[in-house]
Amino acid sequence: MLVSSVAPGSAAAAQSPPAAGSGILEFTCVRGRTVLTRALAVSPLKVLNPRHAGGSAWAYLATYGGGLVGGDAIDVQISVGRGAAALLATQASTKVYRSPAGATHTLRADVADGGLLVLLPDPVTCFAGSSYRQHQRIRLDPGANVVLVDRLTAGRTESGERWLFDEYVARTLVWRGERLLLHEALRLTRDDGDLARRLDRFNALAFVVLLGPQLAGAAARLARIVSSAPLERHADCLLSAAPLGEGGAIVRVASRSVEQLNAVLRQHLSVVTSLVGDDPWRGK
Repeated sequence: MLVSSVAPGSAAAAQSPPAAGSGILEFTCVRGRTVLTRALAVSPLKVLNPRHAGGSAWAYLATYGGGLVGGDAIDVQISVGRGAAALLATQASTKVYRSPAGATHTLRADVADGGLLVLLPDPVTCFAGSSYRQHQRIRLDPGANVVLVDRLTAGRTESGERWLFDEYVARTLVWRGERLLLHEALRLTRDDGDLARRLDRFNALAFVVLLGPQLAGAAARLARIVSSAPLERHADCLLSAAPLGEGGAIVRVASRSVEQLNAVLRQHLSVVTSLVGDDPWRGK
């Protein structure tokens, strides 16, 4: 189901013209179930809100062009109310097409006490000659919870495009109240040298954040598993883990293939299925 999609030039846009590519999502707990009570998407952004099992609400982001072209600026605001549980994902990988203008994606999220936000987008895939900048800002109340997965691929490797984009810049900030718990930044640019050589055998990168009272046990188990795993020379997949705040963890992954990366994430993030009431990886 497509929710409240607004095209520039329409009557709705003329009354209160939001910027192209902007979106607003508000999740509210109503009688024990989470409902997407507000959804606004301005072309080229669109939002899908499928029905599913469980008491959480799911939404998927997509674009009308099947990816981001030069000059696209996606800006999404998310609000998760007290006791609500929301999952935000994408229909497919975010493709960034070749353009000197570049594309940007901004996400701002606020999660209230007892709320849960699961951010589970498919990987970003930057084509040769493309530029992409991403900025995520998440604010959590003292009892709020978040699962954040951020993934990047080497590009269209089957077409010979391996780490051939011009620039990829991503920054993620997470606050608990007024305290900054995480400032994660990644900058990959051809100006700093041959990316394929620097990234060696790896074709997919990811980092995962688990944070909040509902996730403290899972975060501790995941950090323990990753930290105690033996190191292998020239391993196809590398993982590292570190504590984050009180009862949280951040895990970083580098993998030889996207398929292997996704399998590792699904294996270690089984807690997500129990929290949202269904398996978000099924059918992917």
